[in-house]
Amino acid sequence: MDVTPFVENLRRALIAAAAVADPATRTTVENLTTALDSAVRLTLIDALSAAADEVTRELAPGSVEVRVRNRELEFVVTPTTASDAFVPPPPPLPPLPPTPPSPPETPPLPGEAGVARITLRLPEPLKGRVEEASSLEGVSVNAWLVRAVSTALTQGPRDARPSAPGRRISGWAR
Repeated sequence: MDVTPFVENLRRALIAAAAVADPATRTTVENLTTALDSAVRLTLIDALSAAADEVTRELAPGSVEVRVRNRELEFVVTPTTASDAFVPPPPPLPPLPPTPPSPPETPPLPGEAGVARITLRLPEPLKGRVEEASSLEGVSVNAWLVRAVSTALTQGPRDARPSAPGRRISGWAR
């Protein structure tokens, strides 16, 4: 973008305003407008840079830059990419079912250690629900998980439980 036409318009406006003055004042205004050429260009560049910064704040993560090359301005626009676009969070998960009562603690069998360490990988939303449930009960996440696993194991194998709709059932019937 060439700012010369804008600088020239300002220069002509100042000279036109001085046309009603005496010849000495007109000469002074013409000399001042020539001397102000660089200052006016820099002021325009500063104003356009500030505008580009303001637009960049609205476009974030996209951006607008002003570059000066051979006394001409160049605008560089970096649009928002699809990967930068806002992705809404997934819908909230349904509430947790009530926690079953704690099963009685069983002492370790002979030859078993009292505690074993495992690594459990949970999806982030499920981890959040586990943390929420444990804090509601006032127990640690570890204690809550131990109780949930113990309860699931004391209910027996999954095949002995009543089948939920949509699950496959196999076997003989009379």
